[in-house]
Amino acid sequence: MRIQLLLVVYALATFIGAEAQKPDTAGLMVHYKYVWVRDTTDRTHPYTENMVLFVGTSASAYRSYDGLAADLQFKKAWAEAAASSPDGQPRINRRGVGSRTQYYQYPAQQKLFTKDMLMVNAYLIEGPIPAIDWKISSDTATFGGLHCQKATCHFKGRDYIAWFCPDLPVHSGPWKLNGLPGVIVDAHDSKNEVVFQFDGVEKTAASLPKLKSETGSTDDNDLPPVLRGLNDDPNVIVPPARTTKTTQKEFDKLRETMEKDPAAFAQALNAANNQSNGPRQDHIMVAPKGSQPPGPVINNPVELSEK
Repeated sequence: MRIQLLLVVYALATFIGAEAQKPDTAGLMVHYKYVWVRDTTDRTHPYTENMVLFVGTSASAYRSYDGLAADLQFKKAWAEAAASSPDGQPRINRRGVGSRTQYYQYPAQQKLFTKDMLMVNAYLIEGPIPAIDWKISSDTATFGGLHCQKATCHFKGRDYIAWFCPDLPVHSGPWKLNGLPGVIVDAHDSKNEVVFQFDGVEKTAASLPKLKSETGSTDDNDLPPVLRGLNDDPNVIVPPARTTKTTQKEFDKLRETMEKDPAAFAQALNAANNQSNGPRQDHIMVAPKGSQPPGPVINNPVELSEK
């Protein structure tokens, strides 16, 4: 079993990168309060997270704003600590915050790229943007000074109500929602179990100066593992390059295998990463079975099966 798993993981790990996609530069950030009732027996404690949609001229990127803010805070703290550290390399732990799944929409090419994570490995899934049959109404409303119009649809087992802004002509939105003649700035399903609540819009901010290695390099490969990815400009909309390209079917298989035996999966990933990239400093450590508290109850997935 472990040998088979190693072969599967290593086979996927050899397909690094993605097809070249022309970068776009975001001019606006639309903020959302994301709410998901993942356990219908405990509706008073839904999952919540601050999310953001980077909007360019022809593409968009949807990701965790909590995670982005934590990364920027860590980057600033590291730079300040490095300035006073004897060797320029302070010892600071970096903790992951927020969802690590990201969505990149390219409406003109009808492409959707999804970056997802299994332990420390990043995977990139390329596929078509889902086709959504929207019904646009004449109802209008204003969100943060944006004049918006109402639309409804049935998507992934749920009935959604959305508000889009025709003045922002990119046909994208949060998560996988897309296809309206304007950016979707607010959306929720009819039961309010999945909510993308508008939480403001602003211009993108300038990026912090790049971090450097001991030799002065800003290249990701020369930085300590804890710093990798922090020099990426979030305003540049392009699918991440440091990923393993795979399909949704293969990714689902890997995730199912990981959930069945996390320790064996971690061992296989460590072995595959060592073989393809040389020894890494970010090896995965998994606590023994029974030593960790049970995860959250999820009986209400965002994507429901059609009845």
